[in-house]
Amino acid sequence: MIRRLGRRLAACLVLAAGPAVTTAQADPRQDFLDGRTHDCPRCDLGGMNFKRSDLSGADLTGADLRQANLHDARLAGARLTGADLTGANLNKADLSRAELGGATLRGAMLYAANLDGARLAGADLTDARMGVARLSGGDLSKAILRNVDLRKARLAQAIITGANLDRAALDFVFMHGAQLGGARLRSARLTGAEAVDASLSGADLSEADASGANFRRADLSHALLAGTNFRRANLYETRLDDAVFRDTVMPDGTVRGP
Repeated sequence: MIRRLGRRLAACLVLAAGPAVTTAQADPRQDFLDGRTHDCPRCDLGGMNFKRSDLSGADLTGADLRQANLHDARLAGARLTGADLTGANLNKADLSRAELGGATLRGAMLYAANLDGARLAGADLTDARMGVARLSGGDLSKAILRNVDLRKARLAQAIITGANLDRAALDFVFMHGAQLGGARLRSARLTGAEAVDASLSGADLSEADASGANFRRADLSHALLAGTNFRRANLYETRLDDAVFRDTVMPDGTVRGP
């Protein structure tokens, strides 16, 4: 009798302790940091060090990654939609095919990062440093890229329609076949840019410096070219139908428009 009561009491204690153990283990942030799970949506990971970590395919939707160190991290195919990566170090990170729609990357460092095929529609990359980054085939439609540094970056076939690139540094960028219809590039620097077959129909290039740029076969129809500098640029076979010229410096140094 006493033994049966003892066994029943022990069973009750195990059952009572069970939920507490389960609750203690149900911490997705700690599980992620300990490597027990690859996903941590909406987790607070600000300032954490993930340098050279393999986070390929990880679900970090809506995560707080402000000031996080993701230098040389593998994030190919990762889900970072709506994540906050303000000031994060993503230099040399592999973000190919990553989902970054609506993410915040203000002031983030993405030097030499691989974003080929990544989706950044509506993302905020204001003041981001992205020199020599790769974004070929990426979707940056309606993204905010004000004052971004994209010098010598590769944007071939990228979709950048309706994006804001005011004051962006696009010197020597390679953007063959890129789609920039309706984009804002006011006071942007495009010196030496390679924009062969690119579409900038309806884009605003007011006060942009495109000296020495190659716009061969590009579409600049309906574009606003007020104060744009095309000195020594290649406009051979460039479509300029209904473009607005106003104090526009042409390749030969002449000024076109009132």
